[in-house]
Amino acid sequence: MSSSGRCHRRTRRRRVSSVARALAINVAANTNLPGVRGPIYPDGSVVYLPIPEREPIDPAAEVPTYNDLLAELDPLPFELPGESRDTPVHLDPEFAGYPGCESYTYGDEHGVKAGPISGLQPDDSLFFYATLTRHEPPAEVDTDQAVEWVAPEWGAYLIGEFRISRVLDSDACRSLSSADRAAFASNAHRKRAEFDAKVLVRGGEGSQLFDRGVPLSAPESGSTANRIVTELSNDSGNGPWWRRRLWFDAEATATLRSVTESIGSHPQQLTEWLS
Repeated sequence: MSSSGRCHRRTRRRRVSSVARALAINVAANTNLPGVRGPIYPDGSVVYLPIPEREPIDPAAEVPTYNDLLAELDPLPFELPGESRDTPVHLDPEFAGYPGCESYTYGDEHGVKAGPISGLQPDDSLFFYATLTRHEPPAEVDTDQAVEWVAPEWGAYLIGEFRISRVLDSDACRSLSSADRAAFASNAHRKRAEFDAKVLVRGGEGSQLFDRGVPLSAPESGSTANRIVTELSNDSGNGPWWRRRLWFDAEATATLRSVTESIGSHPQQLTEWLS
């Protein structure tokens, strides 16, 4: 959308060179919120589970609970904590086609994420990764042949990607136009009683929630980073790298996109590439 003319609004312009970059950030359920990680199965298929909503919700907003999601998702290989089941979820990122989602949007109220995300431009990639626990699938869930790159207990995996269509930075978020309020009405931060996002992102064509995770952890241990982290990103892979933002330059982004686009049809080939 075009600028509303306000002095603080910044519009992201399409790069003439079409050289894309990427940023990967940590999202989704974890051992703190709501107390469990989402599952990854031996064939690499994953289930996205959001964190619980921790802020007051606009009384007029429709926000699903964990029970609402469980009614539409395939059975999970574990039980959610009983106190969580009736809790509204913070469904962010939002992936079109996932229960309770209308489009591809993401918002964040924390400057440590909002600042770097605000630097993304149209055609860049915003990847989302989650820490996931390996499980055997429930009997009702069909999976394929096991792959060698799923870590034995837990690991970090890319679970989705936005191909950037629009980014609203903190100045734009402070003075949302009526058109922008409508465009991002389905985002979790717009459904809070007090809108608090310092950045809003809309994904365009090519955005998706992955059926299979793309490993950032090495096959032998979730805490060990693989070459996507140590060779393609700006991160050393030392310490708790799975909690940090990962930047990818243009060349690395092209490689990473190739990996994510091929894993769905050729998951076994990733083992050779990672070795």
